[in-house]
Amino acid sequence: MQHSPEGRPDTTATLLQPGFLASVFRDLGAEVPEQAAEPAVDQAGEQAAHQVPEQGTRSDEEVAAHGRAAALTHHRTVTVRAEHERLADLLRRSALPVSAMDFESQLRHYEPRPFAAGEDDPAVGTEPRWADFAPAEPAAAGPDEPASRRLLDSGYQRGLAQARLAHQRALREWRSRQAEAADGGLRAARLAHDQAEQARARAVREYNETLEECRRAYRQSEPAAVESLLERALAAAEGATQDLPAPCRAVFRRLTSTAVLDLDLPPLDVVPSLDGYRLGPEGEVQPVPRAVSERASDYLRLAARLALRALQAADAVDTDEMLAGVVLNGWLRRPGAEPLCLLSVDADRDALARTRLLPAGDTGPMAGHPGEAPDGQGVYTDAEQDEALVRLRELSAVVTPDPYAPVEVEPSGTVGAAVPAVDELSPNEFAQLVRELLTKGGLAGWSVRLRGPAGLVATGEGGPGSALPGRWVVWASREPEPVGEEQLRTLAEAVREEGAERGLRLTTGRFTDPALDLAAAGRHDHIHLIDGRGVQELARTHLGLPLTAAG
Repeated sequence: MQHSPEGRPDTTATLLQPGFLASVFRDLGAEVPEQAAEPAVDQAGEQAAHQVPEQGTRSDEEVAAHGRAAALTHHRTVTVRAEHERLADLLRRSALPVSAMDFESQLRHYEPRPFAAGEDDPAVGTEPRWADFAPAEPAAAGPDEPASRRLLDSGYQRGLAQARLAHQRALREWRSRQAEAADGGLRAARLAHDQAEQARARAVREYNETLEECRRAYRQSEPAAVESLLERALAAAEGATQDLPAPCRAVFRRLTSTAVLDLDLPPLDVVPSLDGYRLGPEGEVQPVPRAVSERASDYLRLAARLALRALQAADAVDTDEMLAGVVLNGWLRRPGAEPLCLLSVDADRDALARTRLLPAGDTGPMAGHPGEAPDGQGVYTDAEQDEALVRLRELSAVVTPDPYAPVEVEPSGTVGAAVPAVDELSPNEFAQLVRELLTKGGLAGWSVRLRGPAGLVATGEGGPGSALPGRWVVWASREPEPVGEEQLRTLAEAVREEGAERGLRLTTGRFTDPALDLAAAGRHDHIHLIDGRGVQELARTHLGLPLTAAG
């Protein structure tokens, strides 16, 4: 208690002190003493005393609200982190090697199962044992009496004879019941077993015969057989990521011995769009979005692994080397919208032989815990440094720069009607078709000098007795515009530079009238022309297959 300078108690200070203590006690959760709870204060002091606990109450509510917001932020961040870990797991599993699903691996083998007679029939019972019938030996009359003397006891001998008769009678009855059972249920069980084994052997034999028929059809390039084998292999390759639907359909083009695979890419939301959540300055929960480039890189890494897996499955199943190449198009299908092609691969057989998935023991950023990376780049590497995308680009794949924009790419090859059009063929297919047609026509020693989406330039040599003797320069294209005389002059120049004897200008379209007149002139009579109708006729003559020359 304070005192005034005159030595008397300071009334004002004395009256305020209990109110202050009462507020402190209330803040601490203690009971307020009666003398402190009922101070004699004026109206202003009473209001001041009551304002402090009200402010304390509001502070508690703010702290509780802040705690709830922090807990919600943590919960949502954990959910986002789980989405990142799932994506990391999908990336790992989509890079696992696929198992070959060729014909040899699908063959079944019959192994006969031995007949098990099973337990004894209760009606027959078990074989009678002598131990169950033998009488007990007589007790010895004295400690020195030998056992042989006890066994000569007449009563024991009578009991022993009766026991032997009873055992023999029981044994005869058991054998009789066993013979009856063998003639009945046991024989029926063995017969049923033999019939079941014959059915199993017949089913295995019929399945293998059907598989062999499919193999013969596959070797004859029957589209249905090739497509069936490819789709079984592609479905088996999806086994590691069954929780991520990515079906792949196969169409075999017999004209060019090429398989066209249409891969359905996963939806865009498989890649998390957020890094987590944080508390705002006012205590609100705010999402932390990811950079668009990071999200696009993650999606392309996943799409590249799925594409490589499909290519490897097609290559692994083609043990008879019936495929000249594979075209793969990755499609993003959205509800109510046209599908978008986000990646396209045009790979020949040699390129497929060099293609492999990421090794299972990859030591890159995906190894170990999803949140750790030895190079300090975080969970995911940049798309330009990702091995799967690097391998796709080594196959001359075309990949969208941004799947979320979205930016579509041109498919390397498509599938339209049953009879393919030239513009549906991939660049590799068109080059393979031209080579096949001219090789069957007698032009050997084929060497491609230039190749692009529209056509190719190659050289070849025909034997003296062939339909195309001498050294040739071939310029083949499938451009929609008619070929003019300027291109014929360019081809004539190439013939002179290569030291060739003749030039062949092949187009799936047509030639202009001046070009036809130029080729008929004396100076350019060594330049030969084949238009779209000629290409169709060559395909029908040398390959026995139809072709639509103009798309």
